[in-house]
Amino acid sequence: MNFKENKAIYLQIAERICDMILLGEYKEEERIPSVREYAAIVEVNFNTVMRSFEHLQTSGIIFNKRGIGYFVAAGAGEKIHTMRKEYFLRNEINDFFKHIYMLEIPINEIVEMYDQYSKQQKI
Repeated sequence: MNFKENKAIYLQIAERICDMILLGEYKEEERIPSVREYAAIVEVNFNTVMRSFEHLQTSGIIFNKRGIGYFVAAGAGEKIHTMRKEYFLRNEINDFFKHIYMLEIPINEIVEMYDQYSKQQKI
């Protein structure tokens, strides 16, 4: 896994796990790889992955069945979707609009690009 310099590694791992839940690779109520397995997959220290799992558990995305492992919580996909949408609308959309305005990009061009992107995702 290639990590970005501007964000804590444990948060990037947590985001990747959330992505996998949203993509259906990890399904609700199903077991995910153990902390040790995941540390080997992403090639980081066990403690870093443990911190990611603790973060996801605190957020209600995964839960631990003692002695069995971690599982995706019921409703995790919807919770991730809601959290990411709220974050985007609170923290990122203003920069998006600022760039559109400063670069004088017509909104119809943005709409066309979005429509094209949406069509590609449905293929």
